[in-house]
Amino acid sequence: MNIVAYQTQVATVIETLQKDLPTLFEKDISYGIYTQDIYFQDPVSRFKGKFNYRIIFWTLRFHARLFFTEIYFDLHEVKLADEDTIQANWTVRGTLRLPWKADLFFNGDSTYKLNKEGLIYHHLDRWDREPREILKQFLPK
Repeated sequence: MNIVAYQTQVATVIETLQKDLPTLFEKDISYGIYTQDIYFQDPVSRFKGKFNYRIIFWTLRFHARLFFTEIYFDLHEVKLADEDTIQANWTVRGTLRLPWKADLFFNGDSTYKLNKEGLIYHHLDRWDREPREILKQFLPK
């Protein structure tokens, strides 16, 4: 792939992430920007493969509808950090479907590594606190 084609593909990936991420709790994302063997890791899970990647996003949408009266994925920035790395910064916030209407809030960032064809082969999510700290937000105050 020549440099112009690669840069065009990277721009498409960034544009797709900017479009998909804010609505990931509402509708499915576009999977054409990911490799078949994509590796995903966050503080609670890790796996490989586009099929599993699709399942994690389906699971997020399912649980969002089941457990929250409202939930948002606020995308703050998507940028090219270097020639083969895209960085995204975001916040998840919502209100749980509980009598005490517990609020969920945490910040995070995603690092996406690109292969020579400009497709994402590695997705690493980091959160601003431990999963157990996030779960404590569900308890009555």
